[in-house]
Amino acid sequence: MLNLVKGHQVSLVEKLFESFTKLTEHNLMANVHAEKILEVFQHFIAIHDEPLFFILELPVSIDREKVIAKNIIKESHKDVYYIDGCSREECLALLIRYGDLLVNDGLSKFGFGGHQSHDEIMLDSYNVLTIYSKELSKFNDFFEPHNIQFVEELVTAWETFSETSPGISESYESNGKTVYDLPIELAEWGIYLTETRTE
Repeated sequence: MLNLVKGHQVSLVEKLFESFTKLTEHNLMANVHAEKILEVFQHFIAIHDEPLFFILELPVSIDREKVIAKNIIKESHKDVYYIDGCSREECLALLIRYGDLLVNDGLSKFGFGGHQSHDEIMLDSYNVLTIYSKELSKFNDFFEPHNIQFVEELVTAWETFSETSPGISESYESNGKTVYDLPIELAEWGIYLTETRTE
């Protein structure tokens, strides 16, 4: 059974297991236990000797959304933030300082990528981790040190959801801060808002 991060709940969590699969010729997808997510990110950062970037996606606050009727939102949006030109040491320091908050928050998404290789790793909702690479073969053994096994078909939380078995995503607080504090917290790191996307 998959150990979920603190900001997510899944009714049928007993159907979820830690494993990974190849989605396309450029994408891997994995269910990763909550306690292993940081080490997987650290591994990705360690093997990329190039300038890196950090990406943070935050849902737009309710007061900024267009409300067309009571409690009904016409469409939802997310703010996409970047920090460019990070060293490996800076990325690892960011994870040490904010990793608990980033991993356990149920509303946001985050990841890292390489400016030269264009490889990317992202943590999506419900412990789903994705890796993109133009040369995916270099990640053939990536999950092996983490004891995450390959499967032909990966069952994620999304496949278990229905009206009777929903999922819950919640904000998480760490040391008195939420992910919405990060744009200010990371201002000295050079974080900037690149766009607001429709979900």
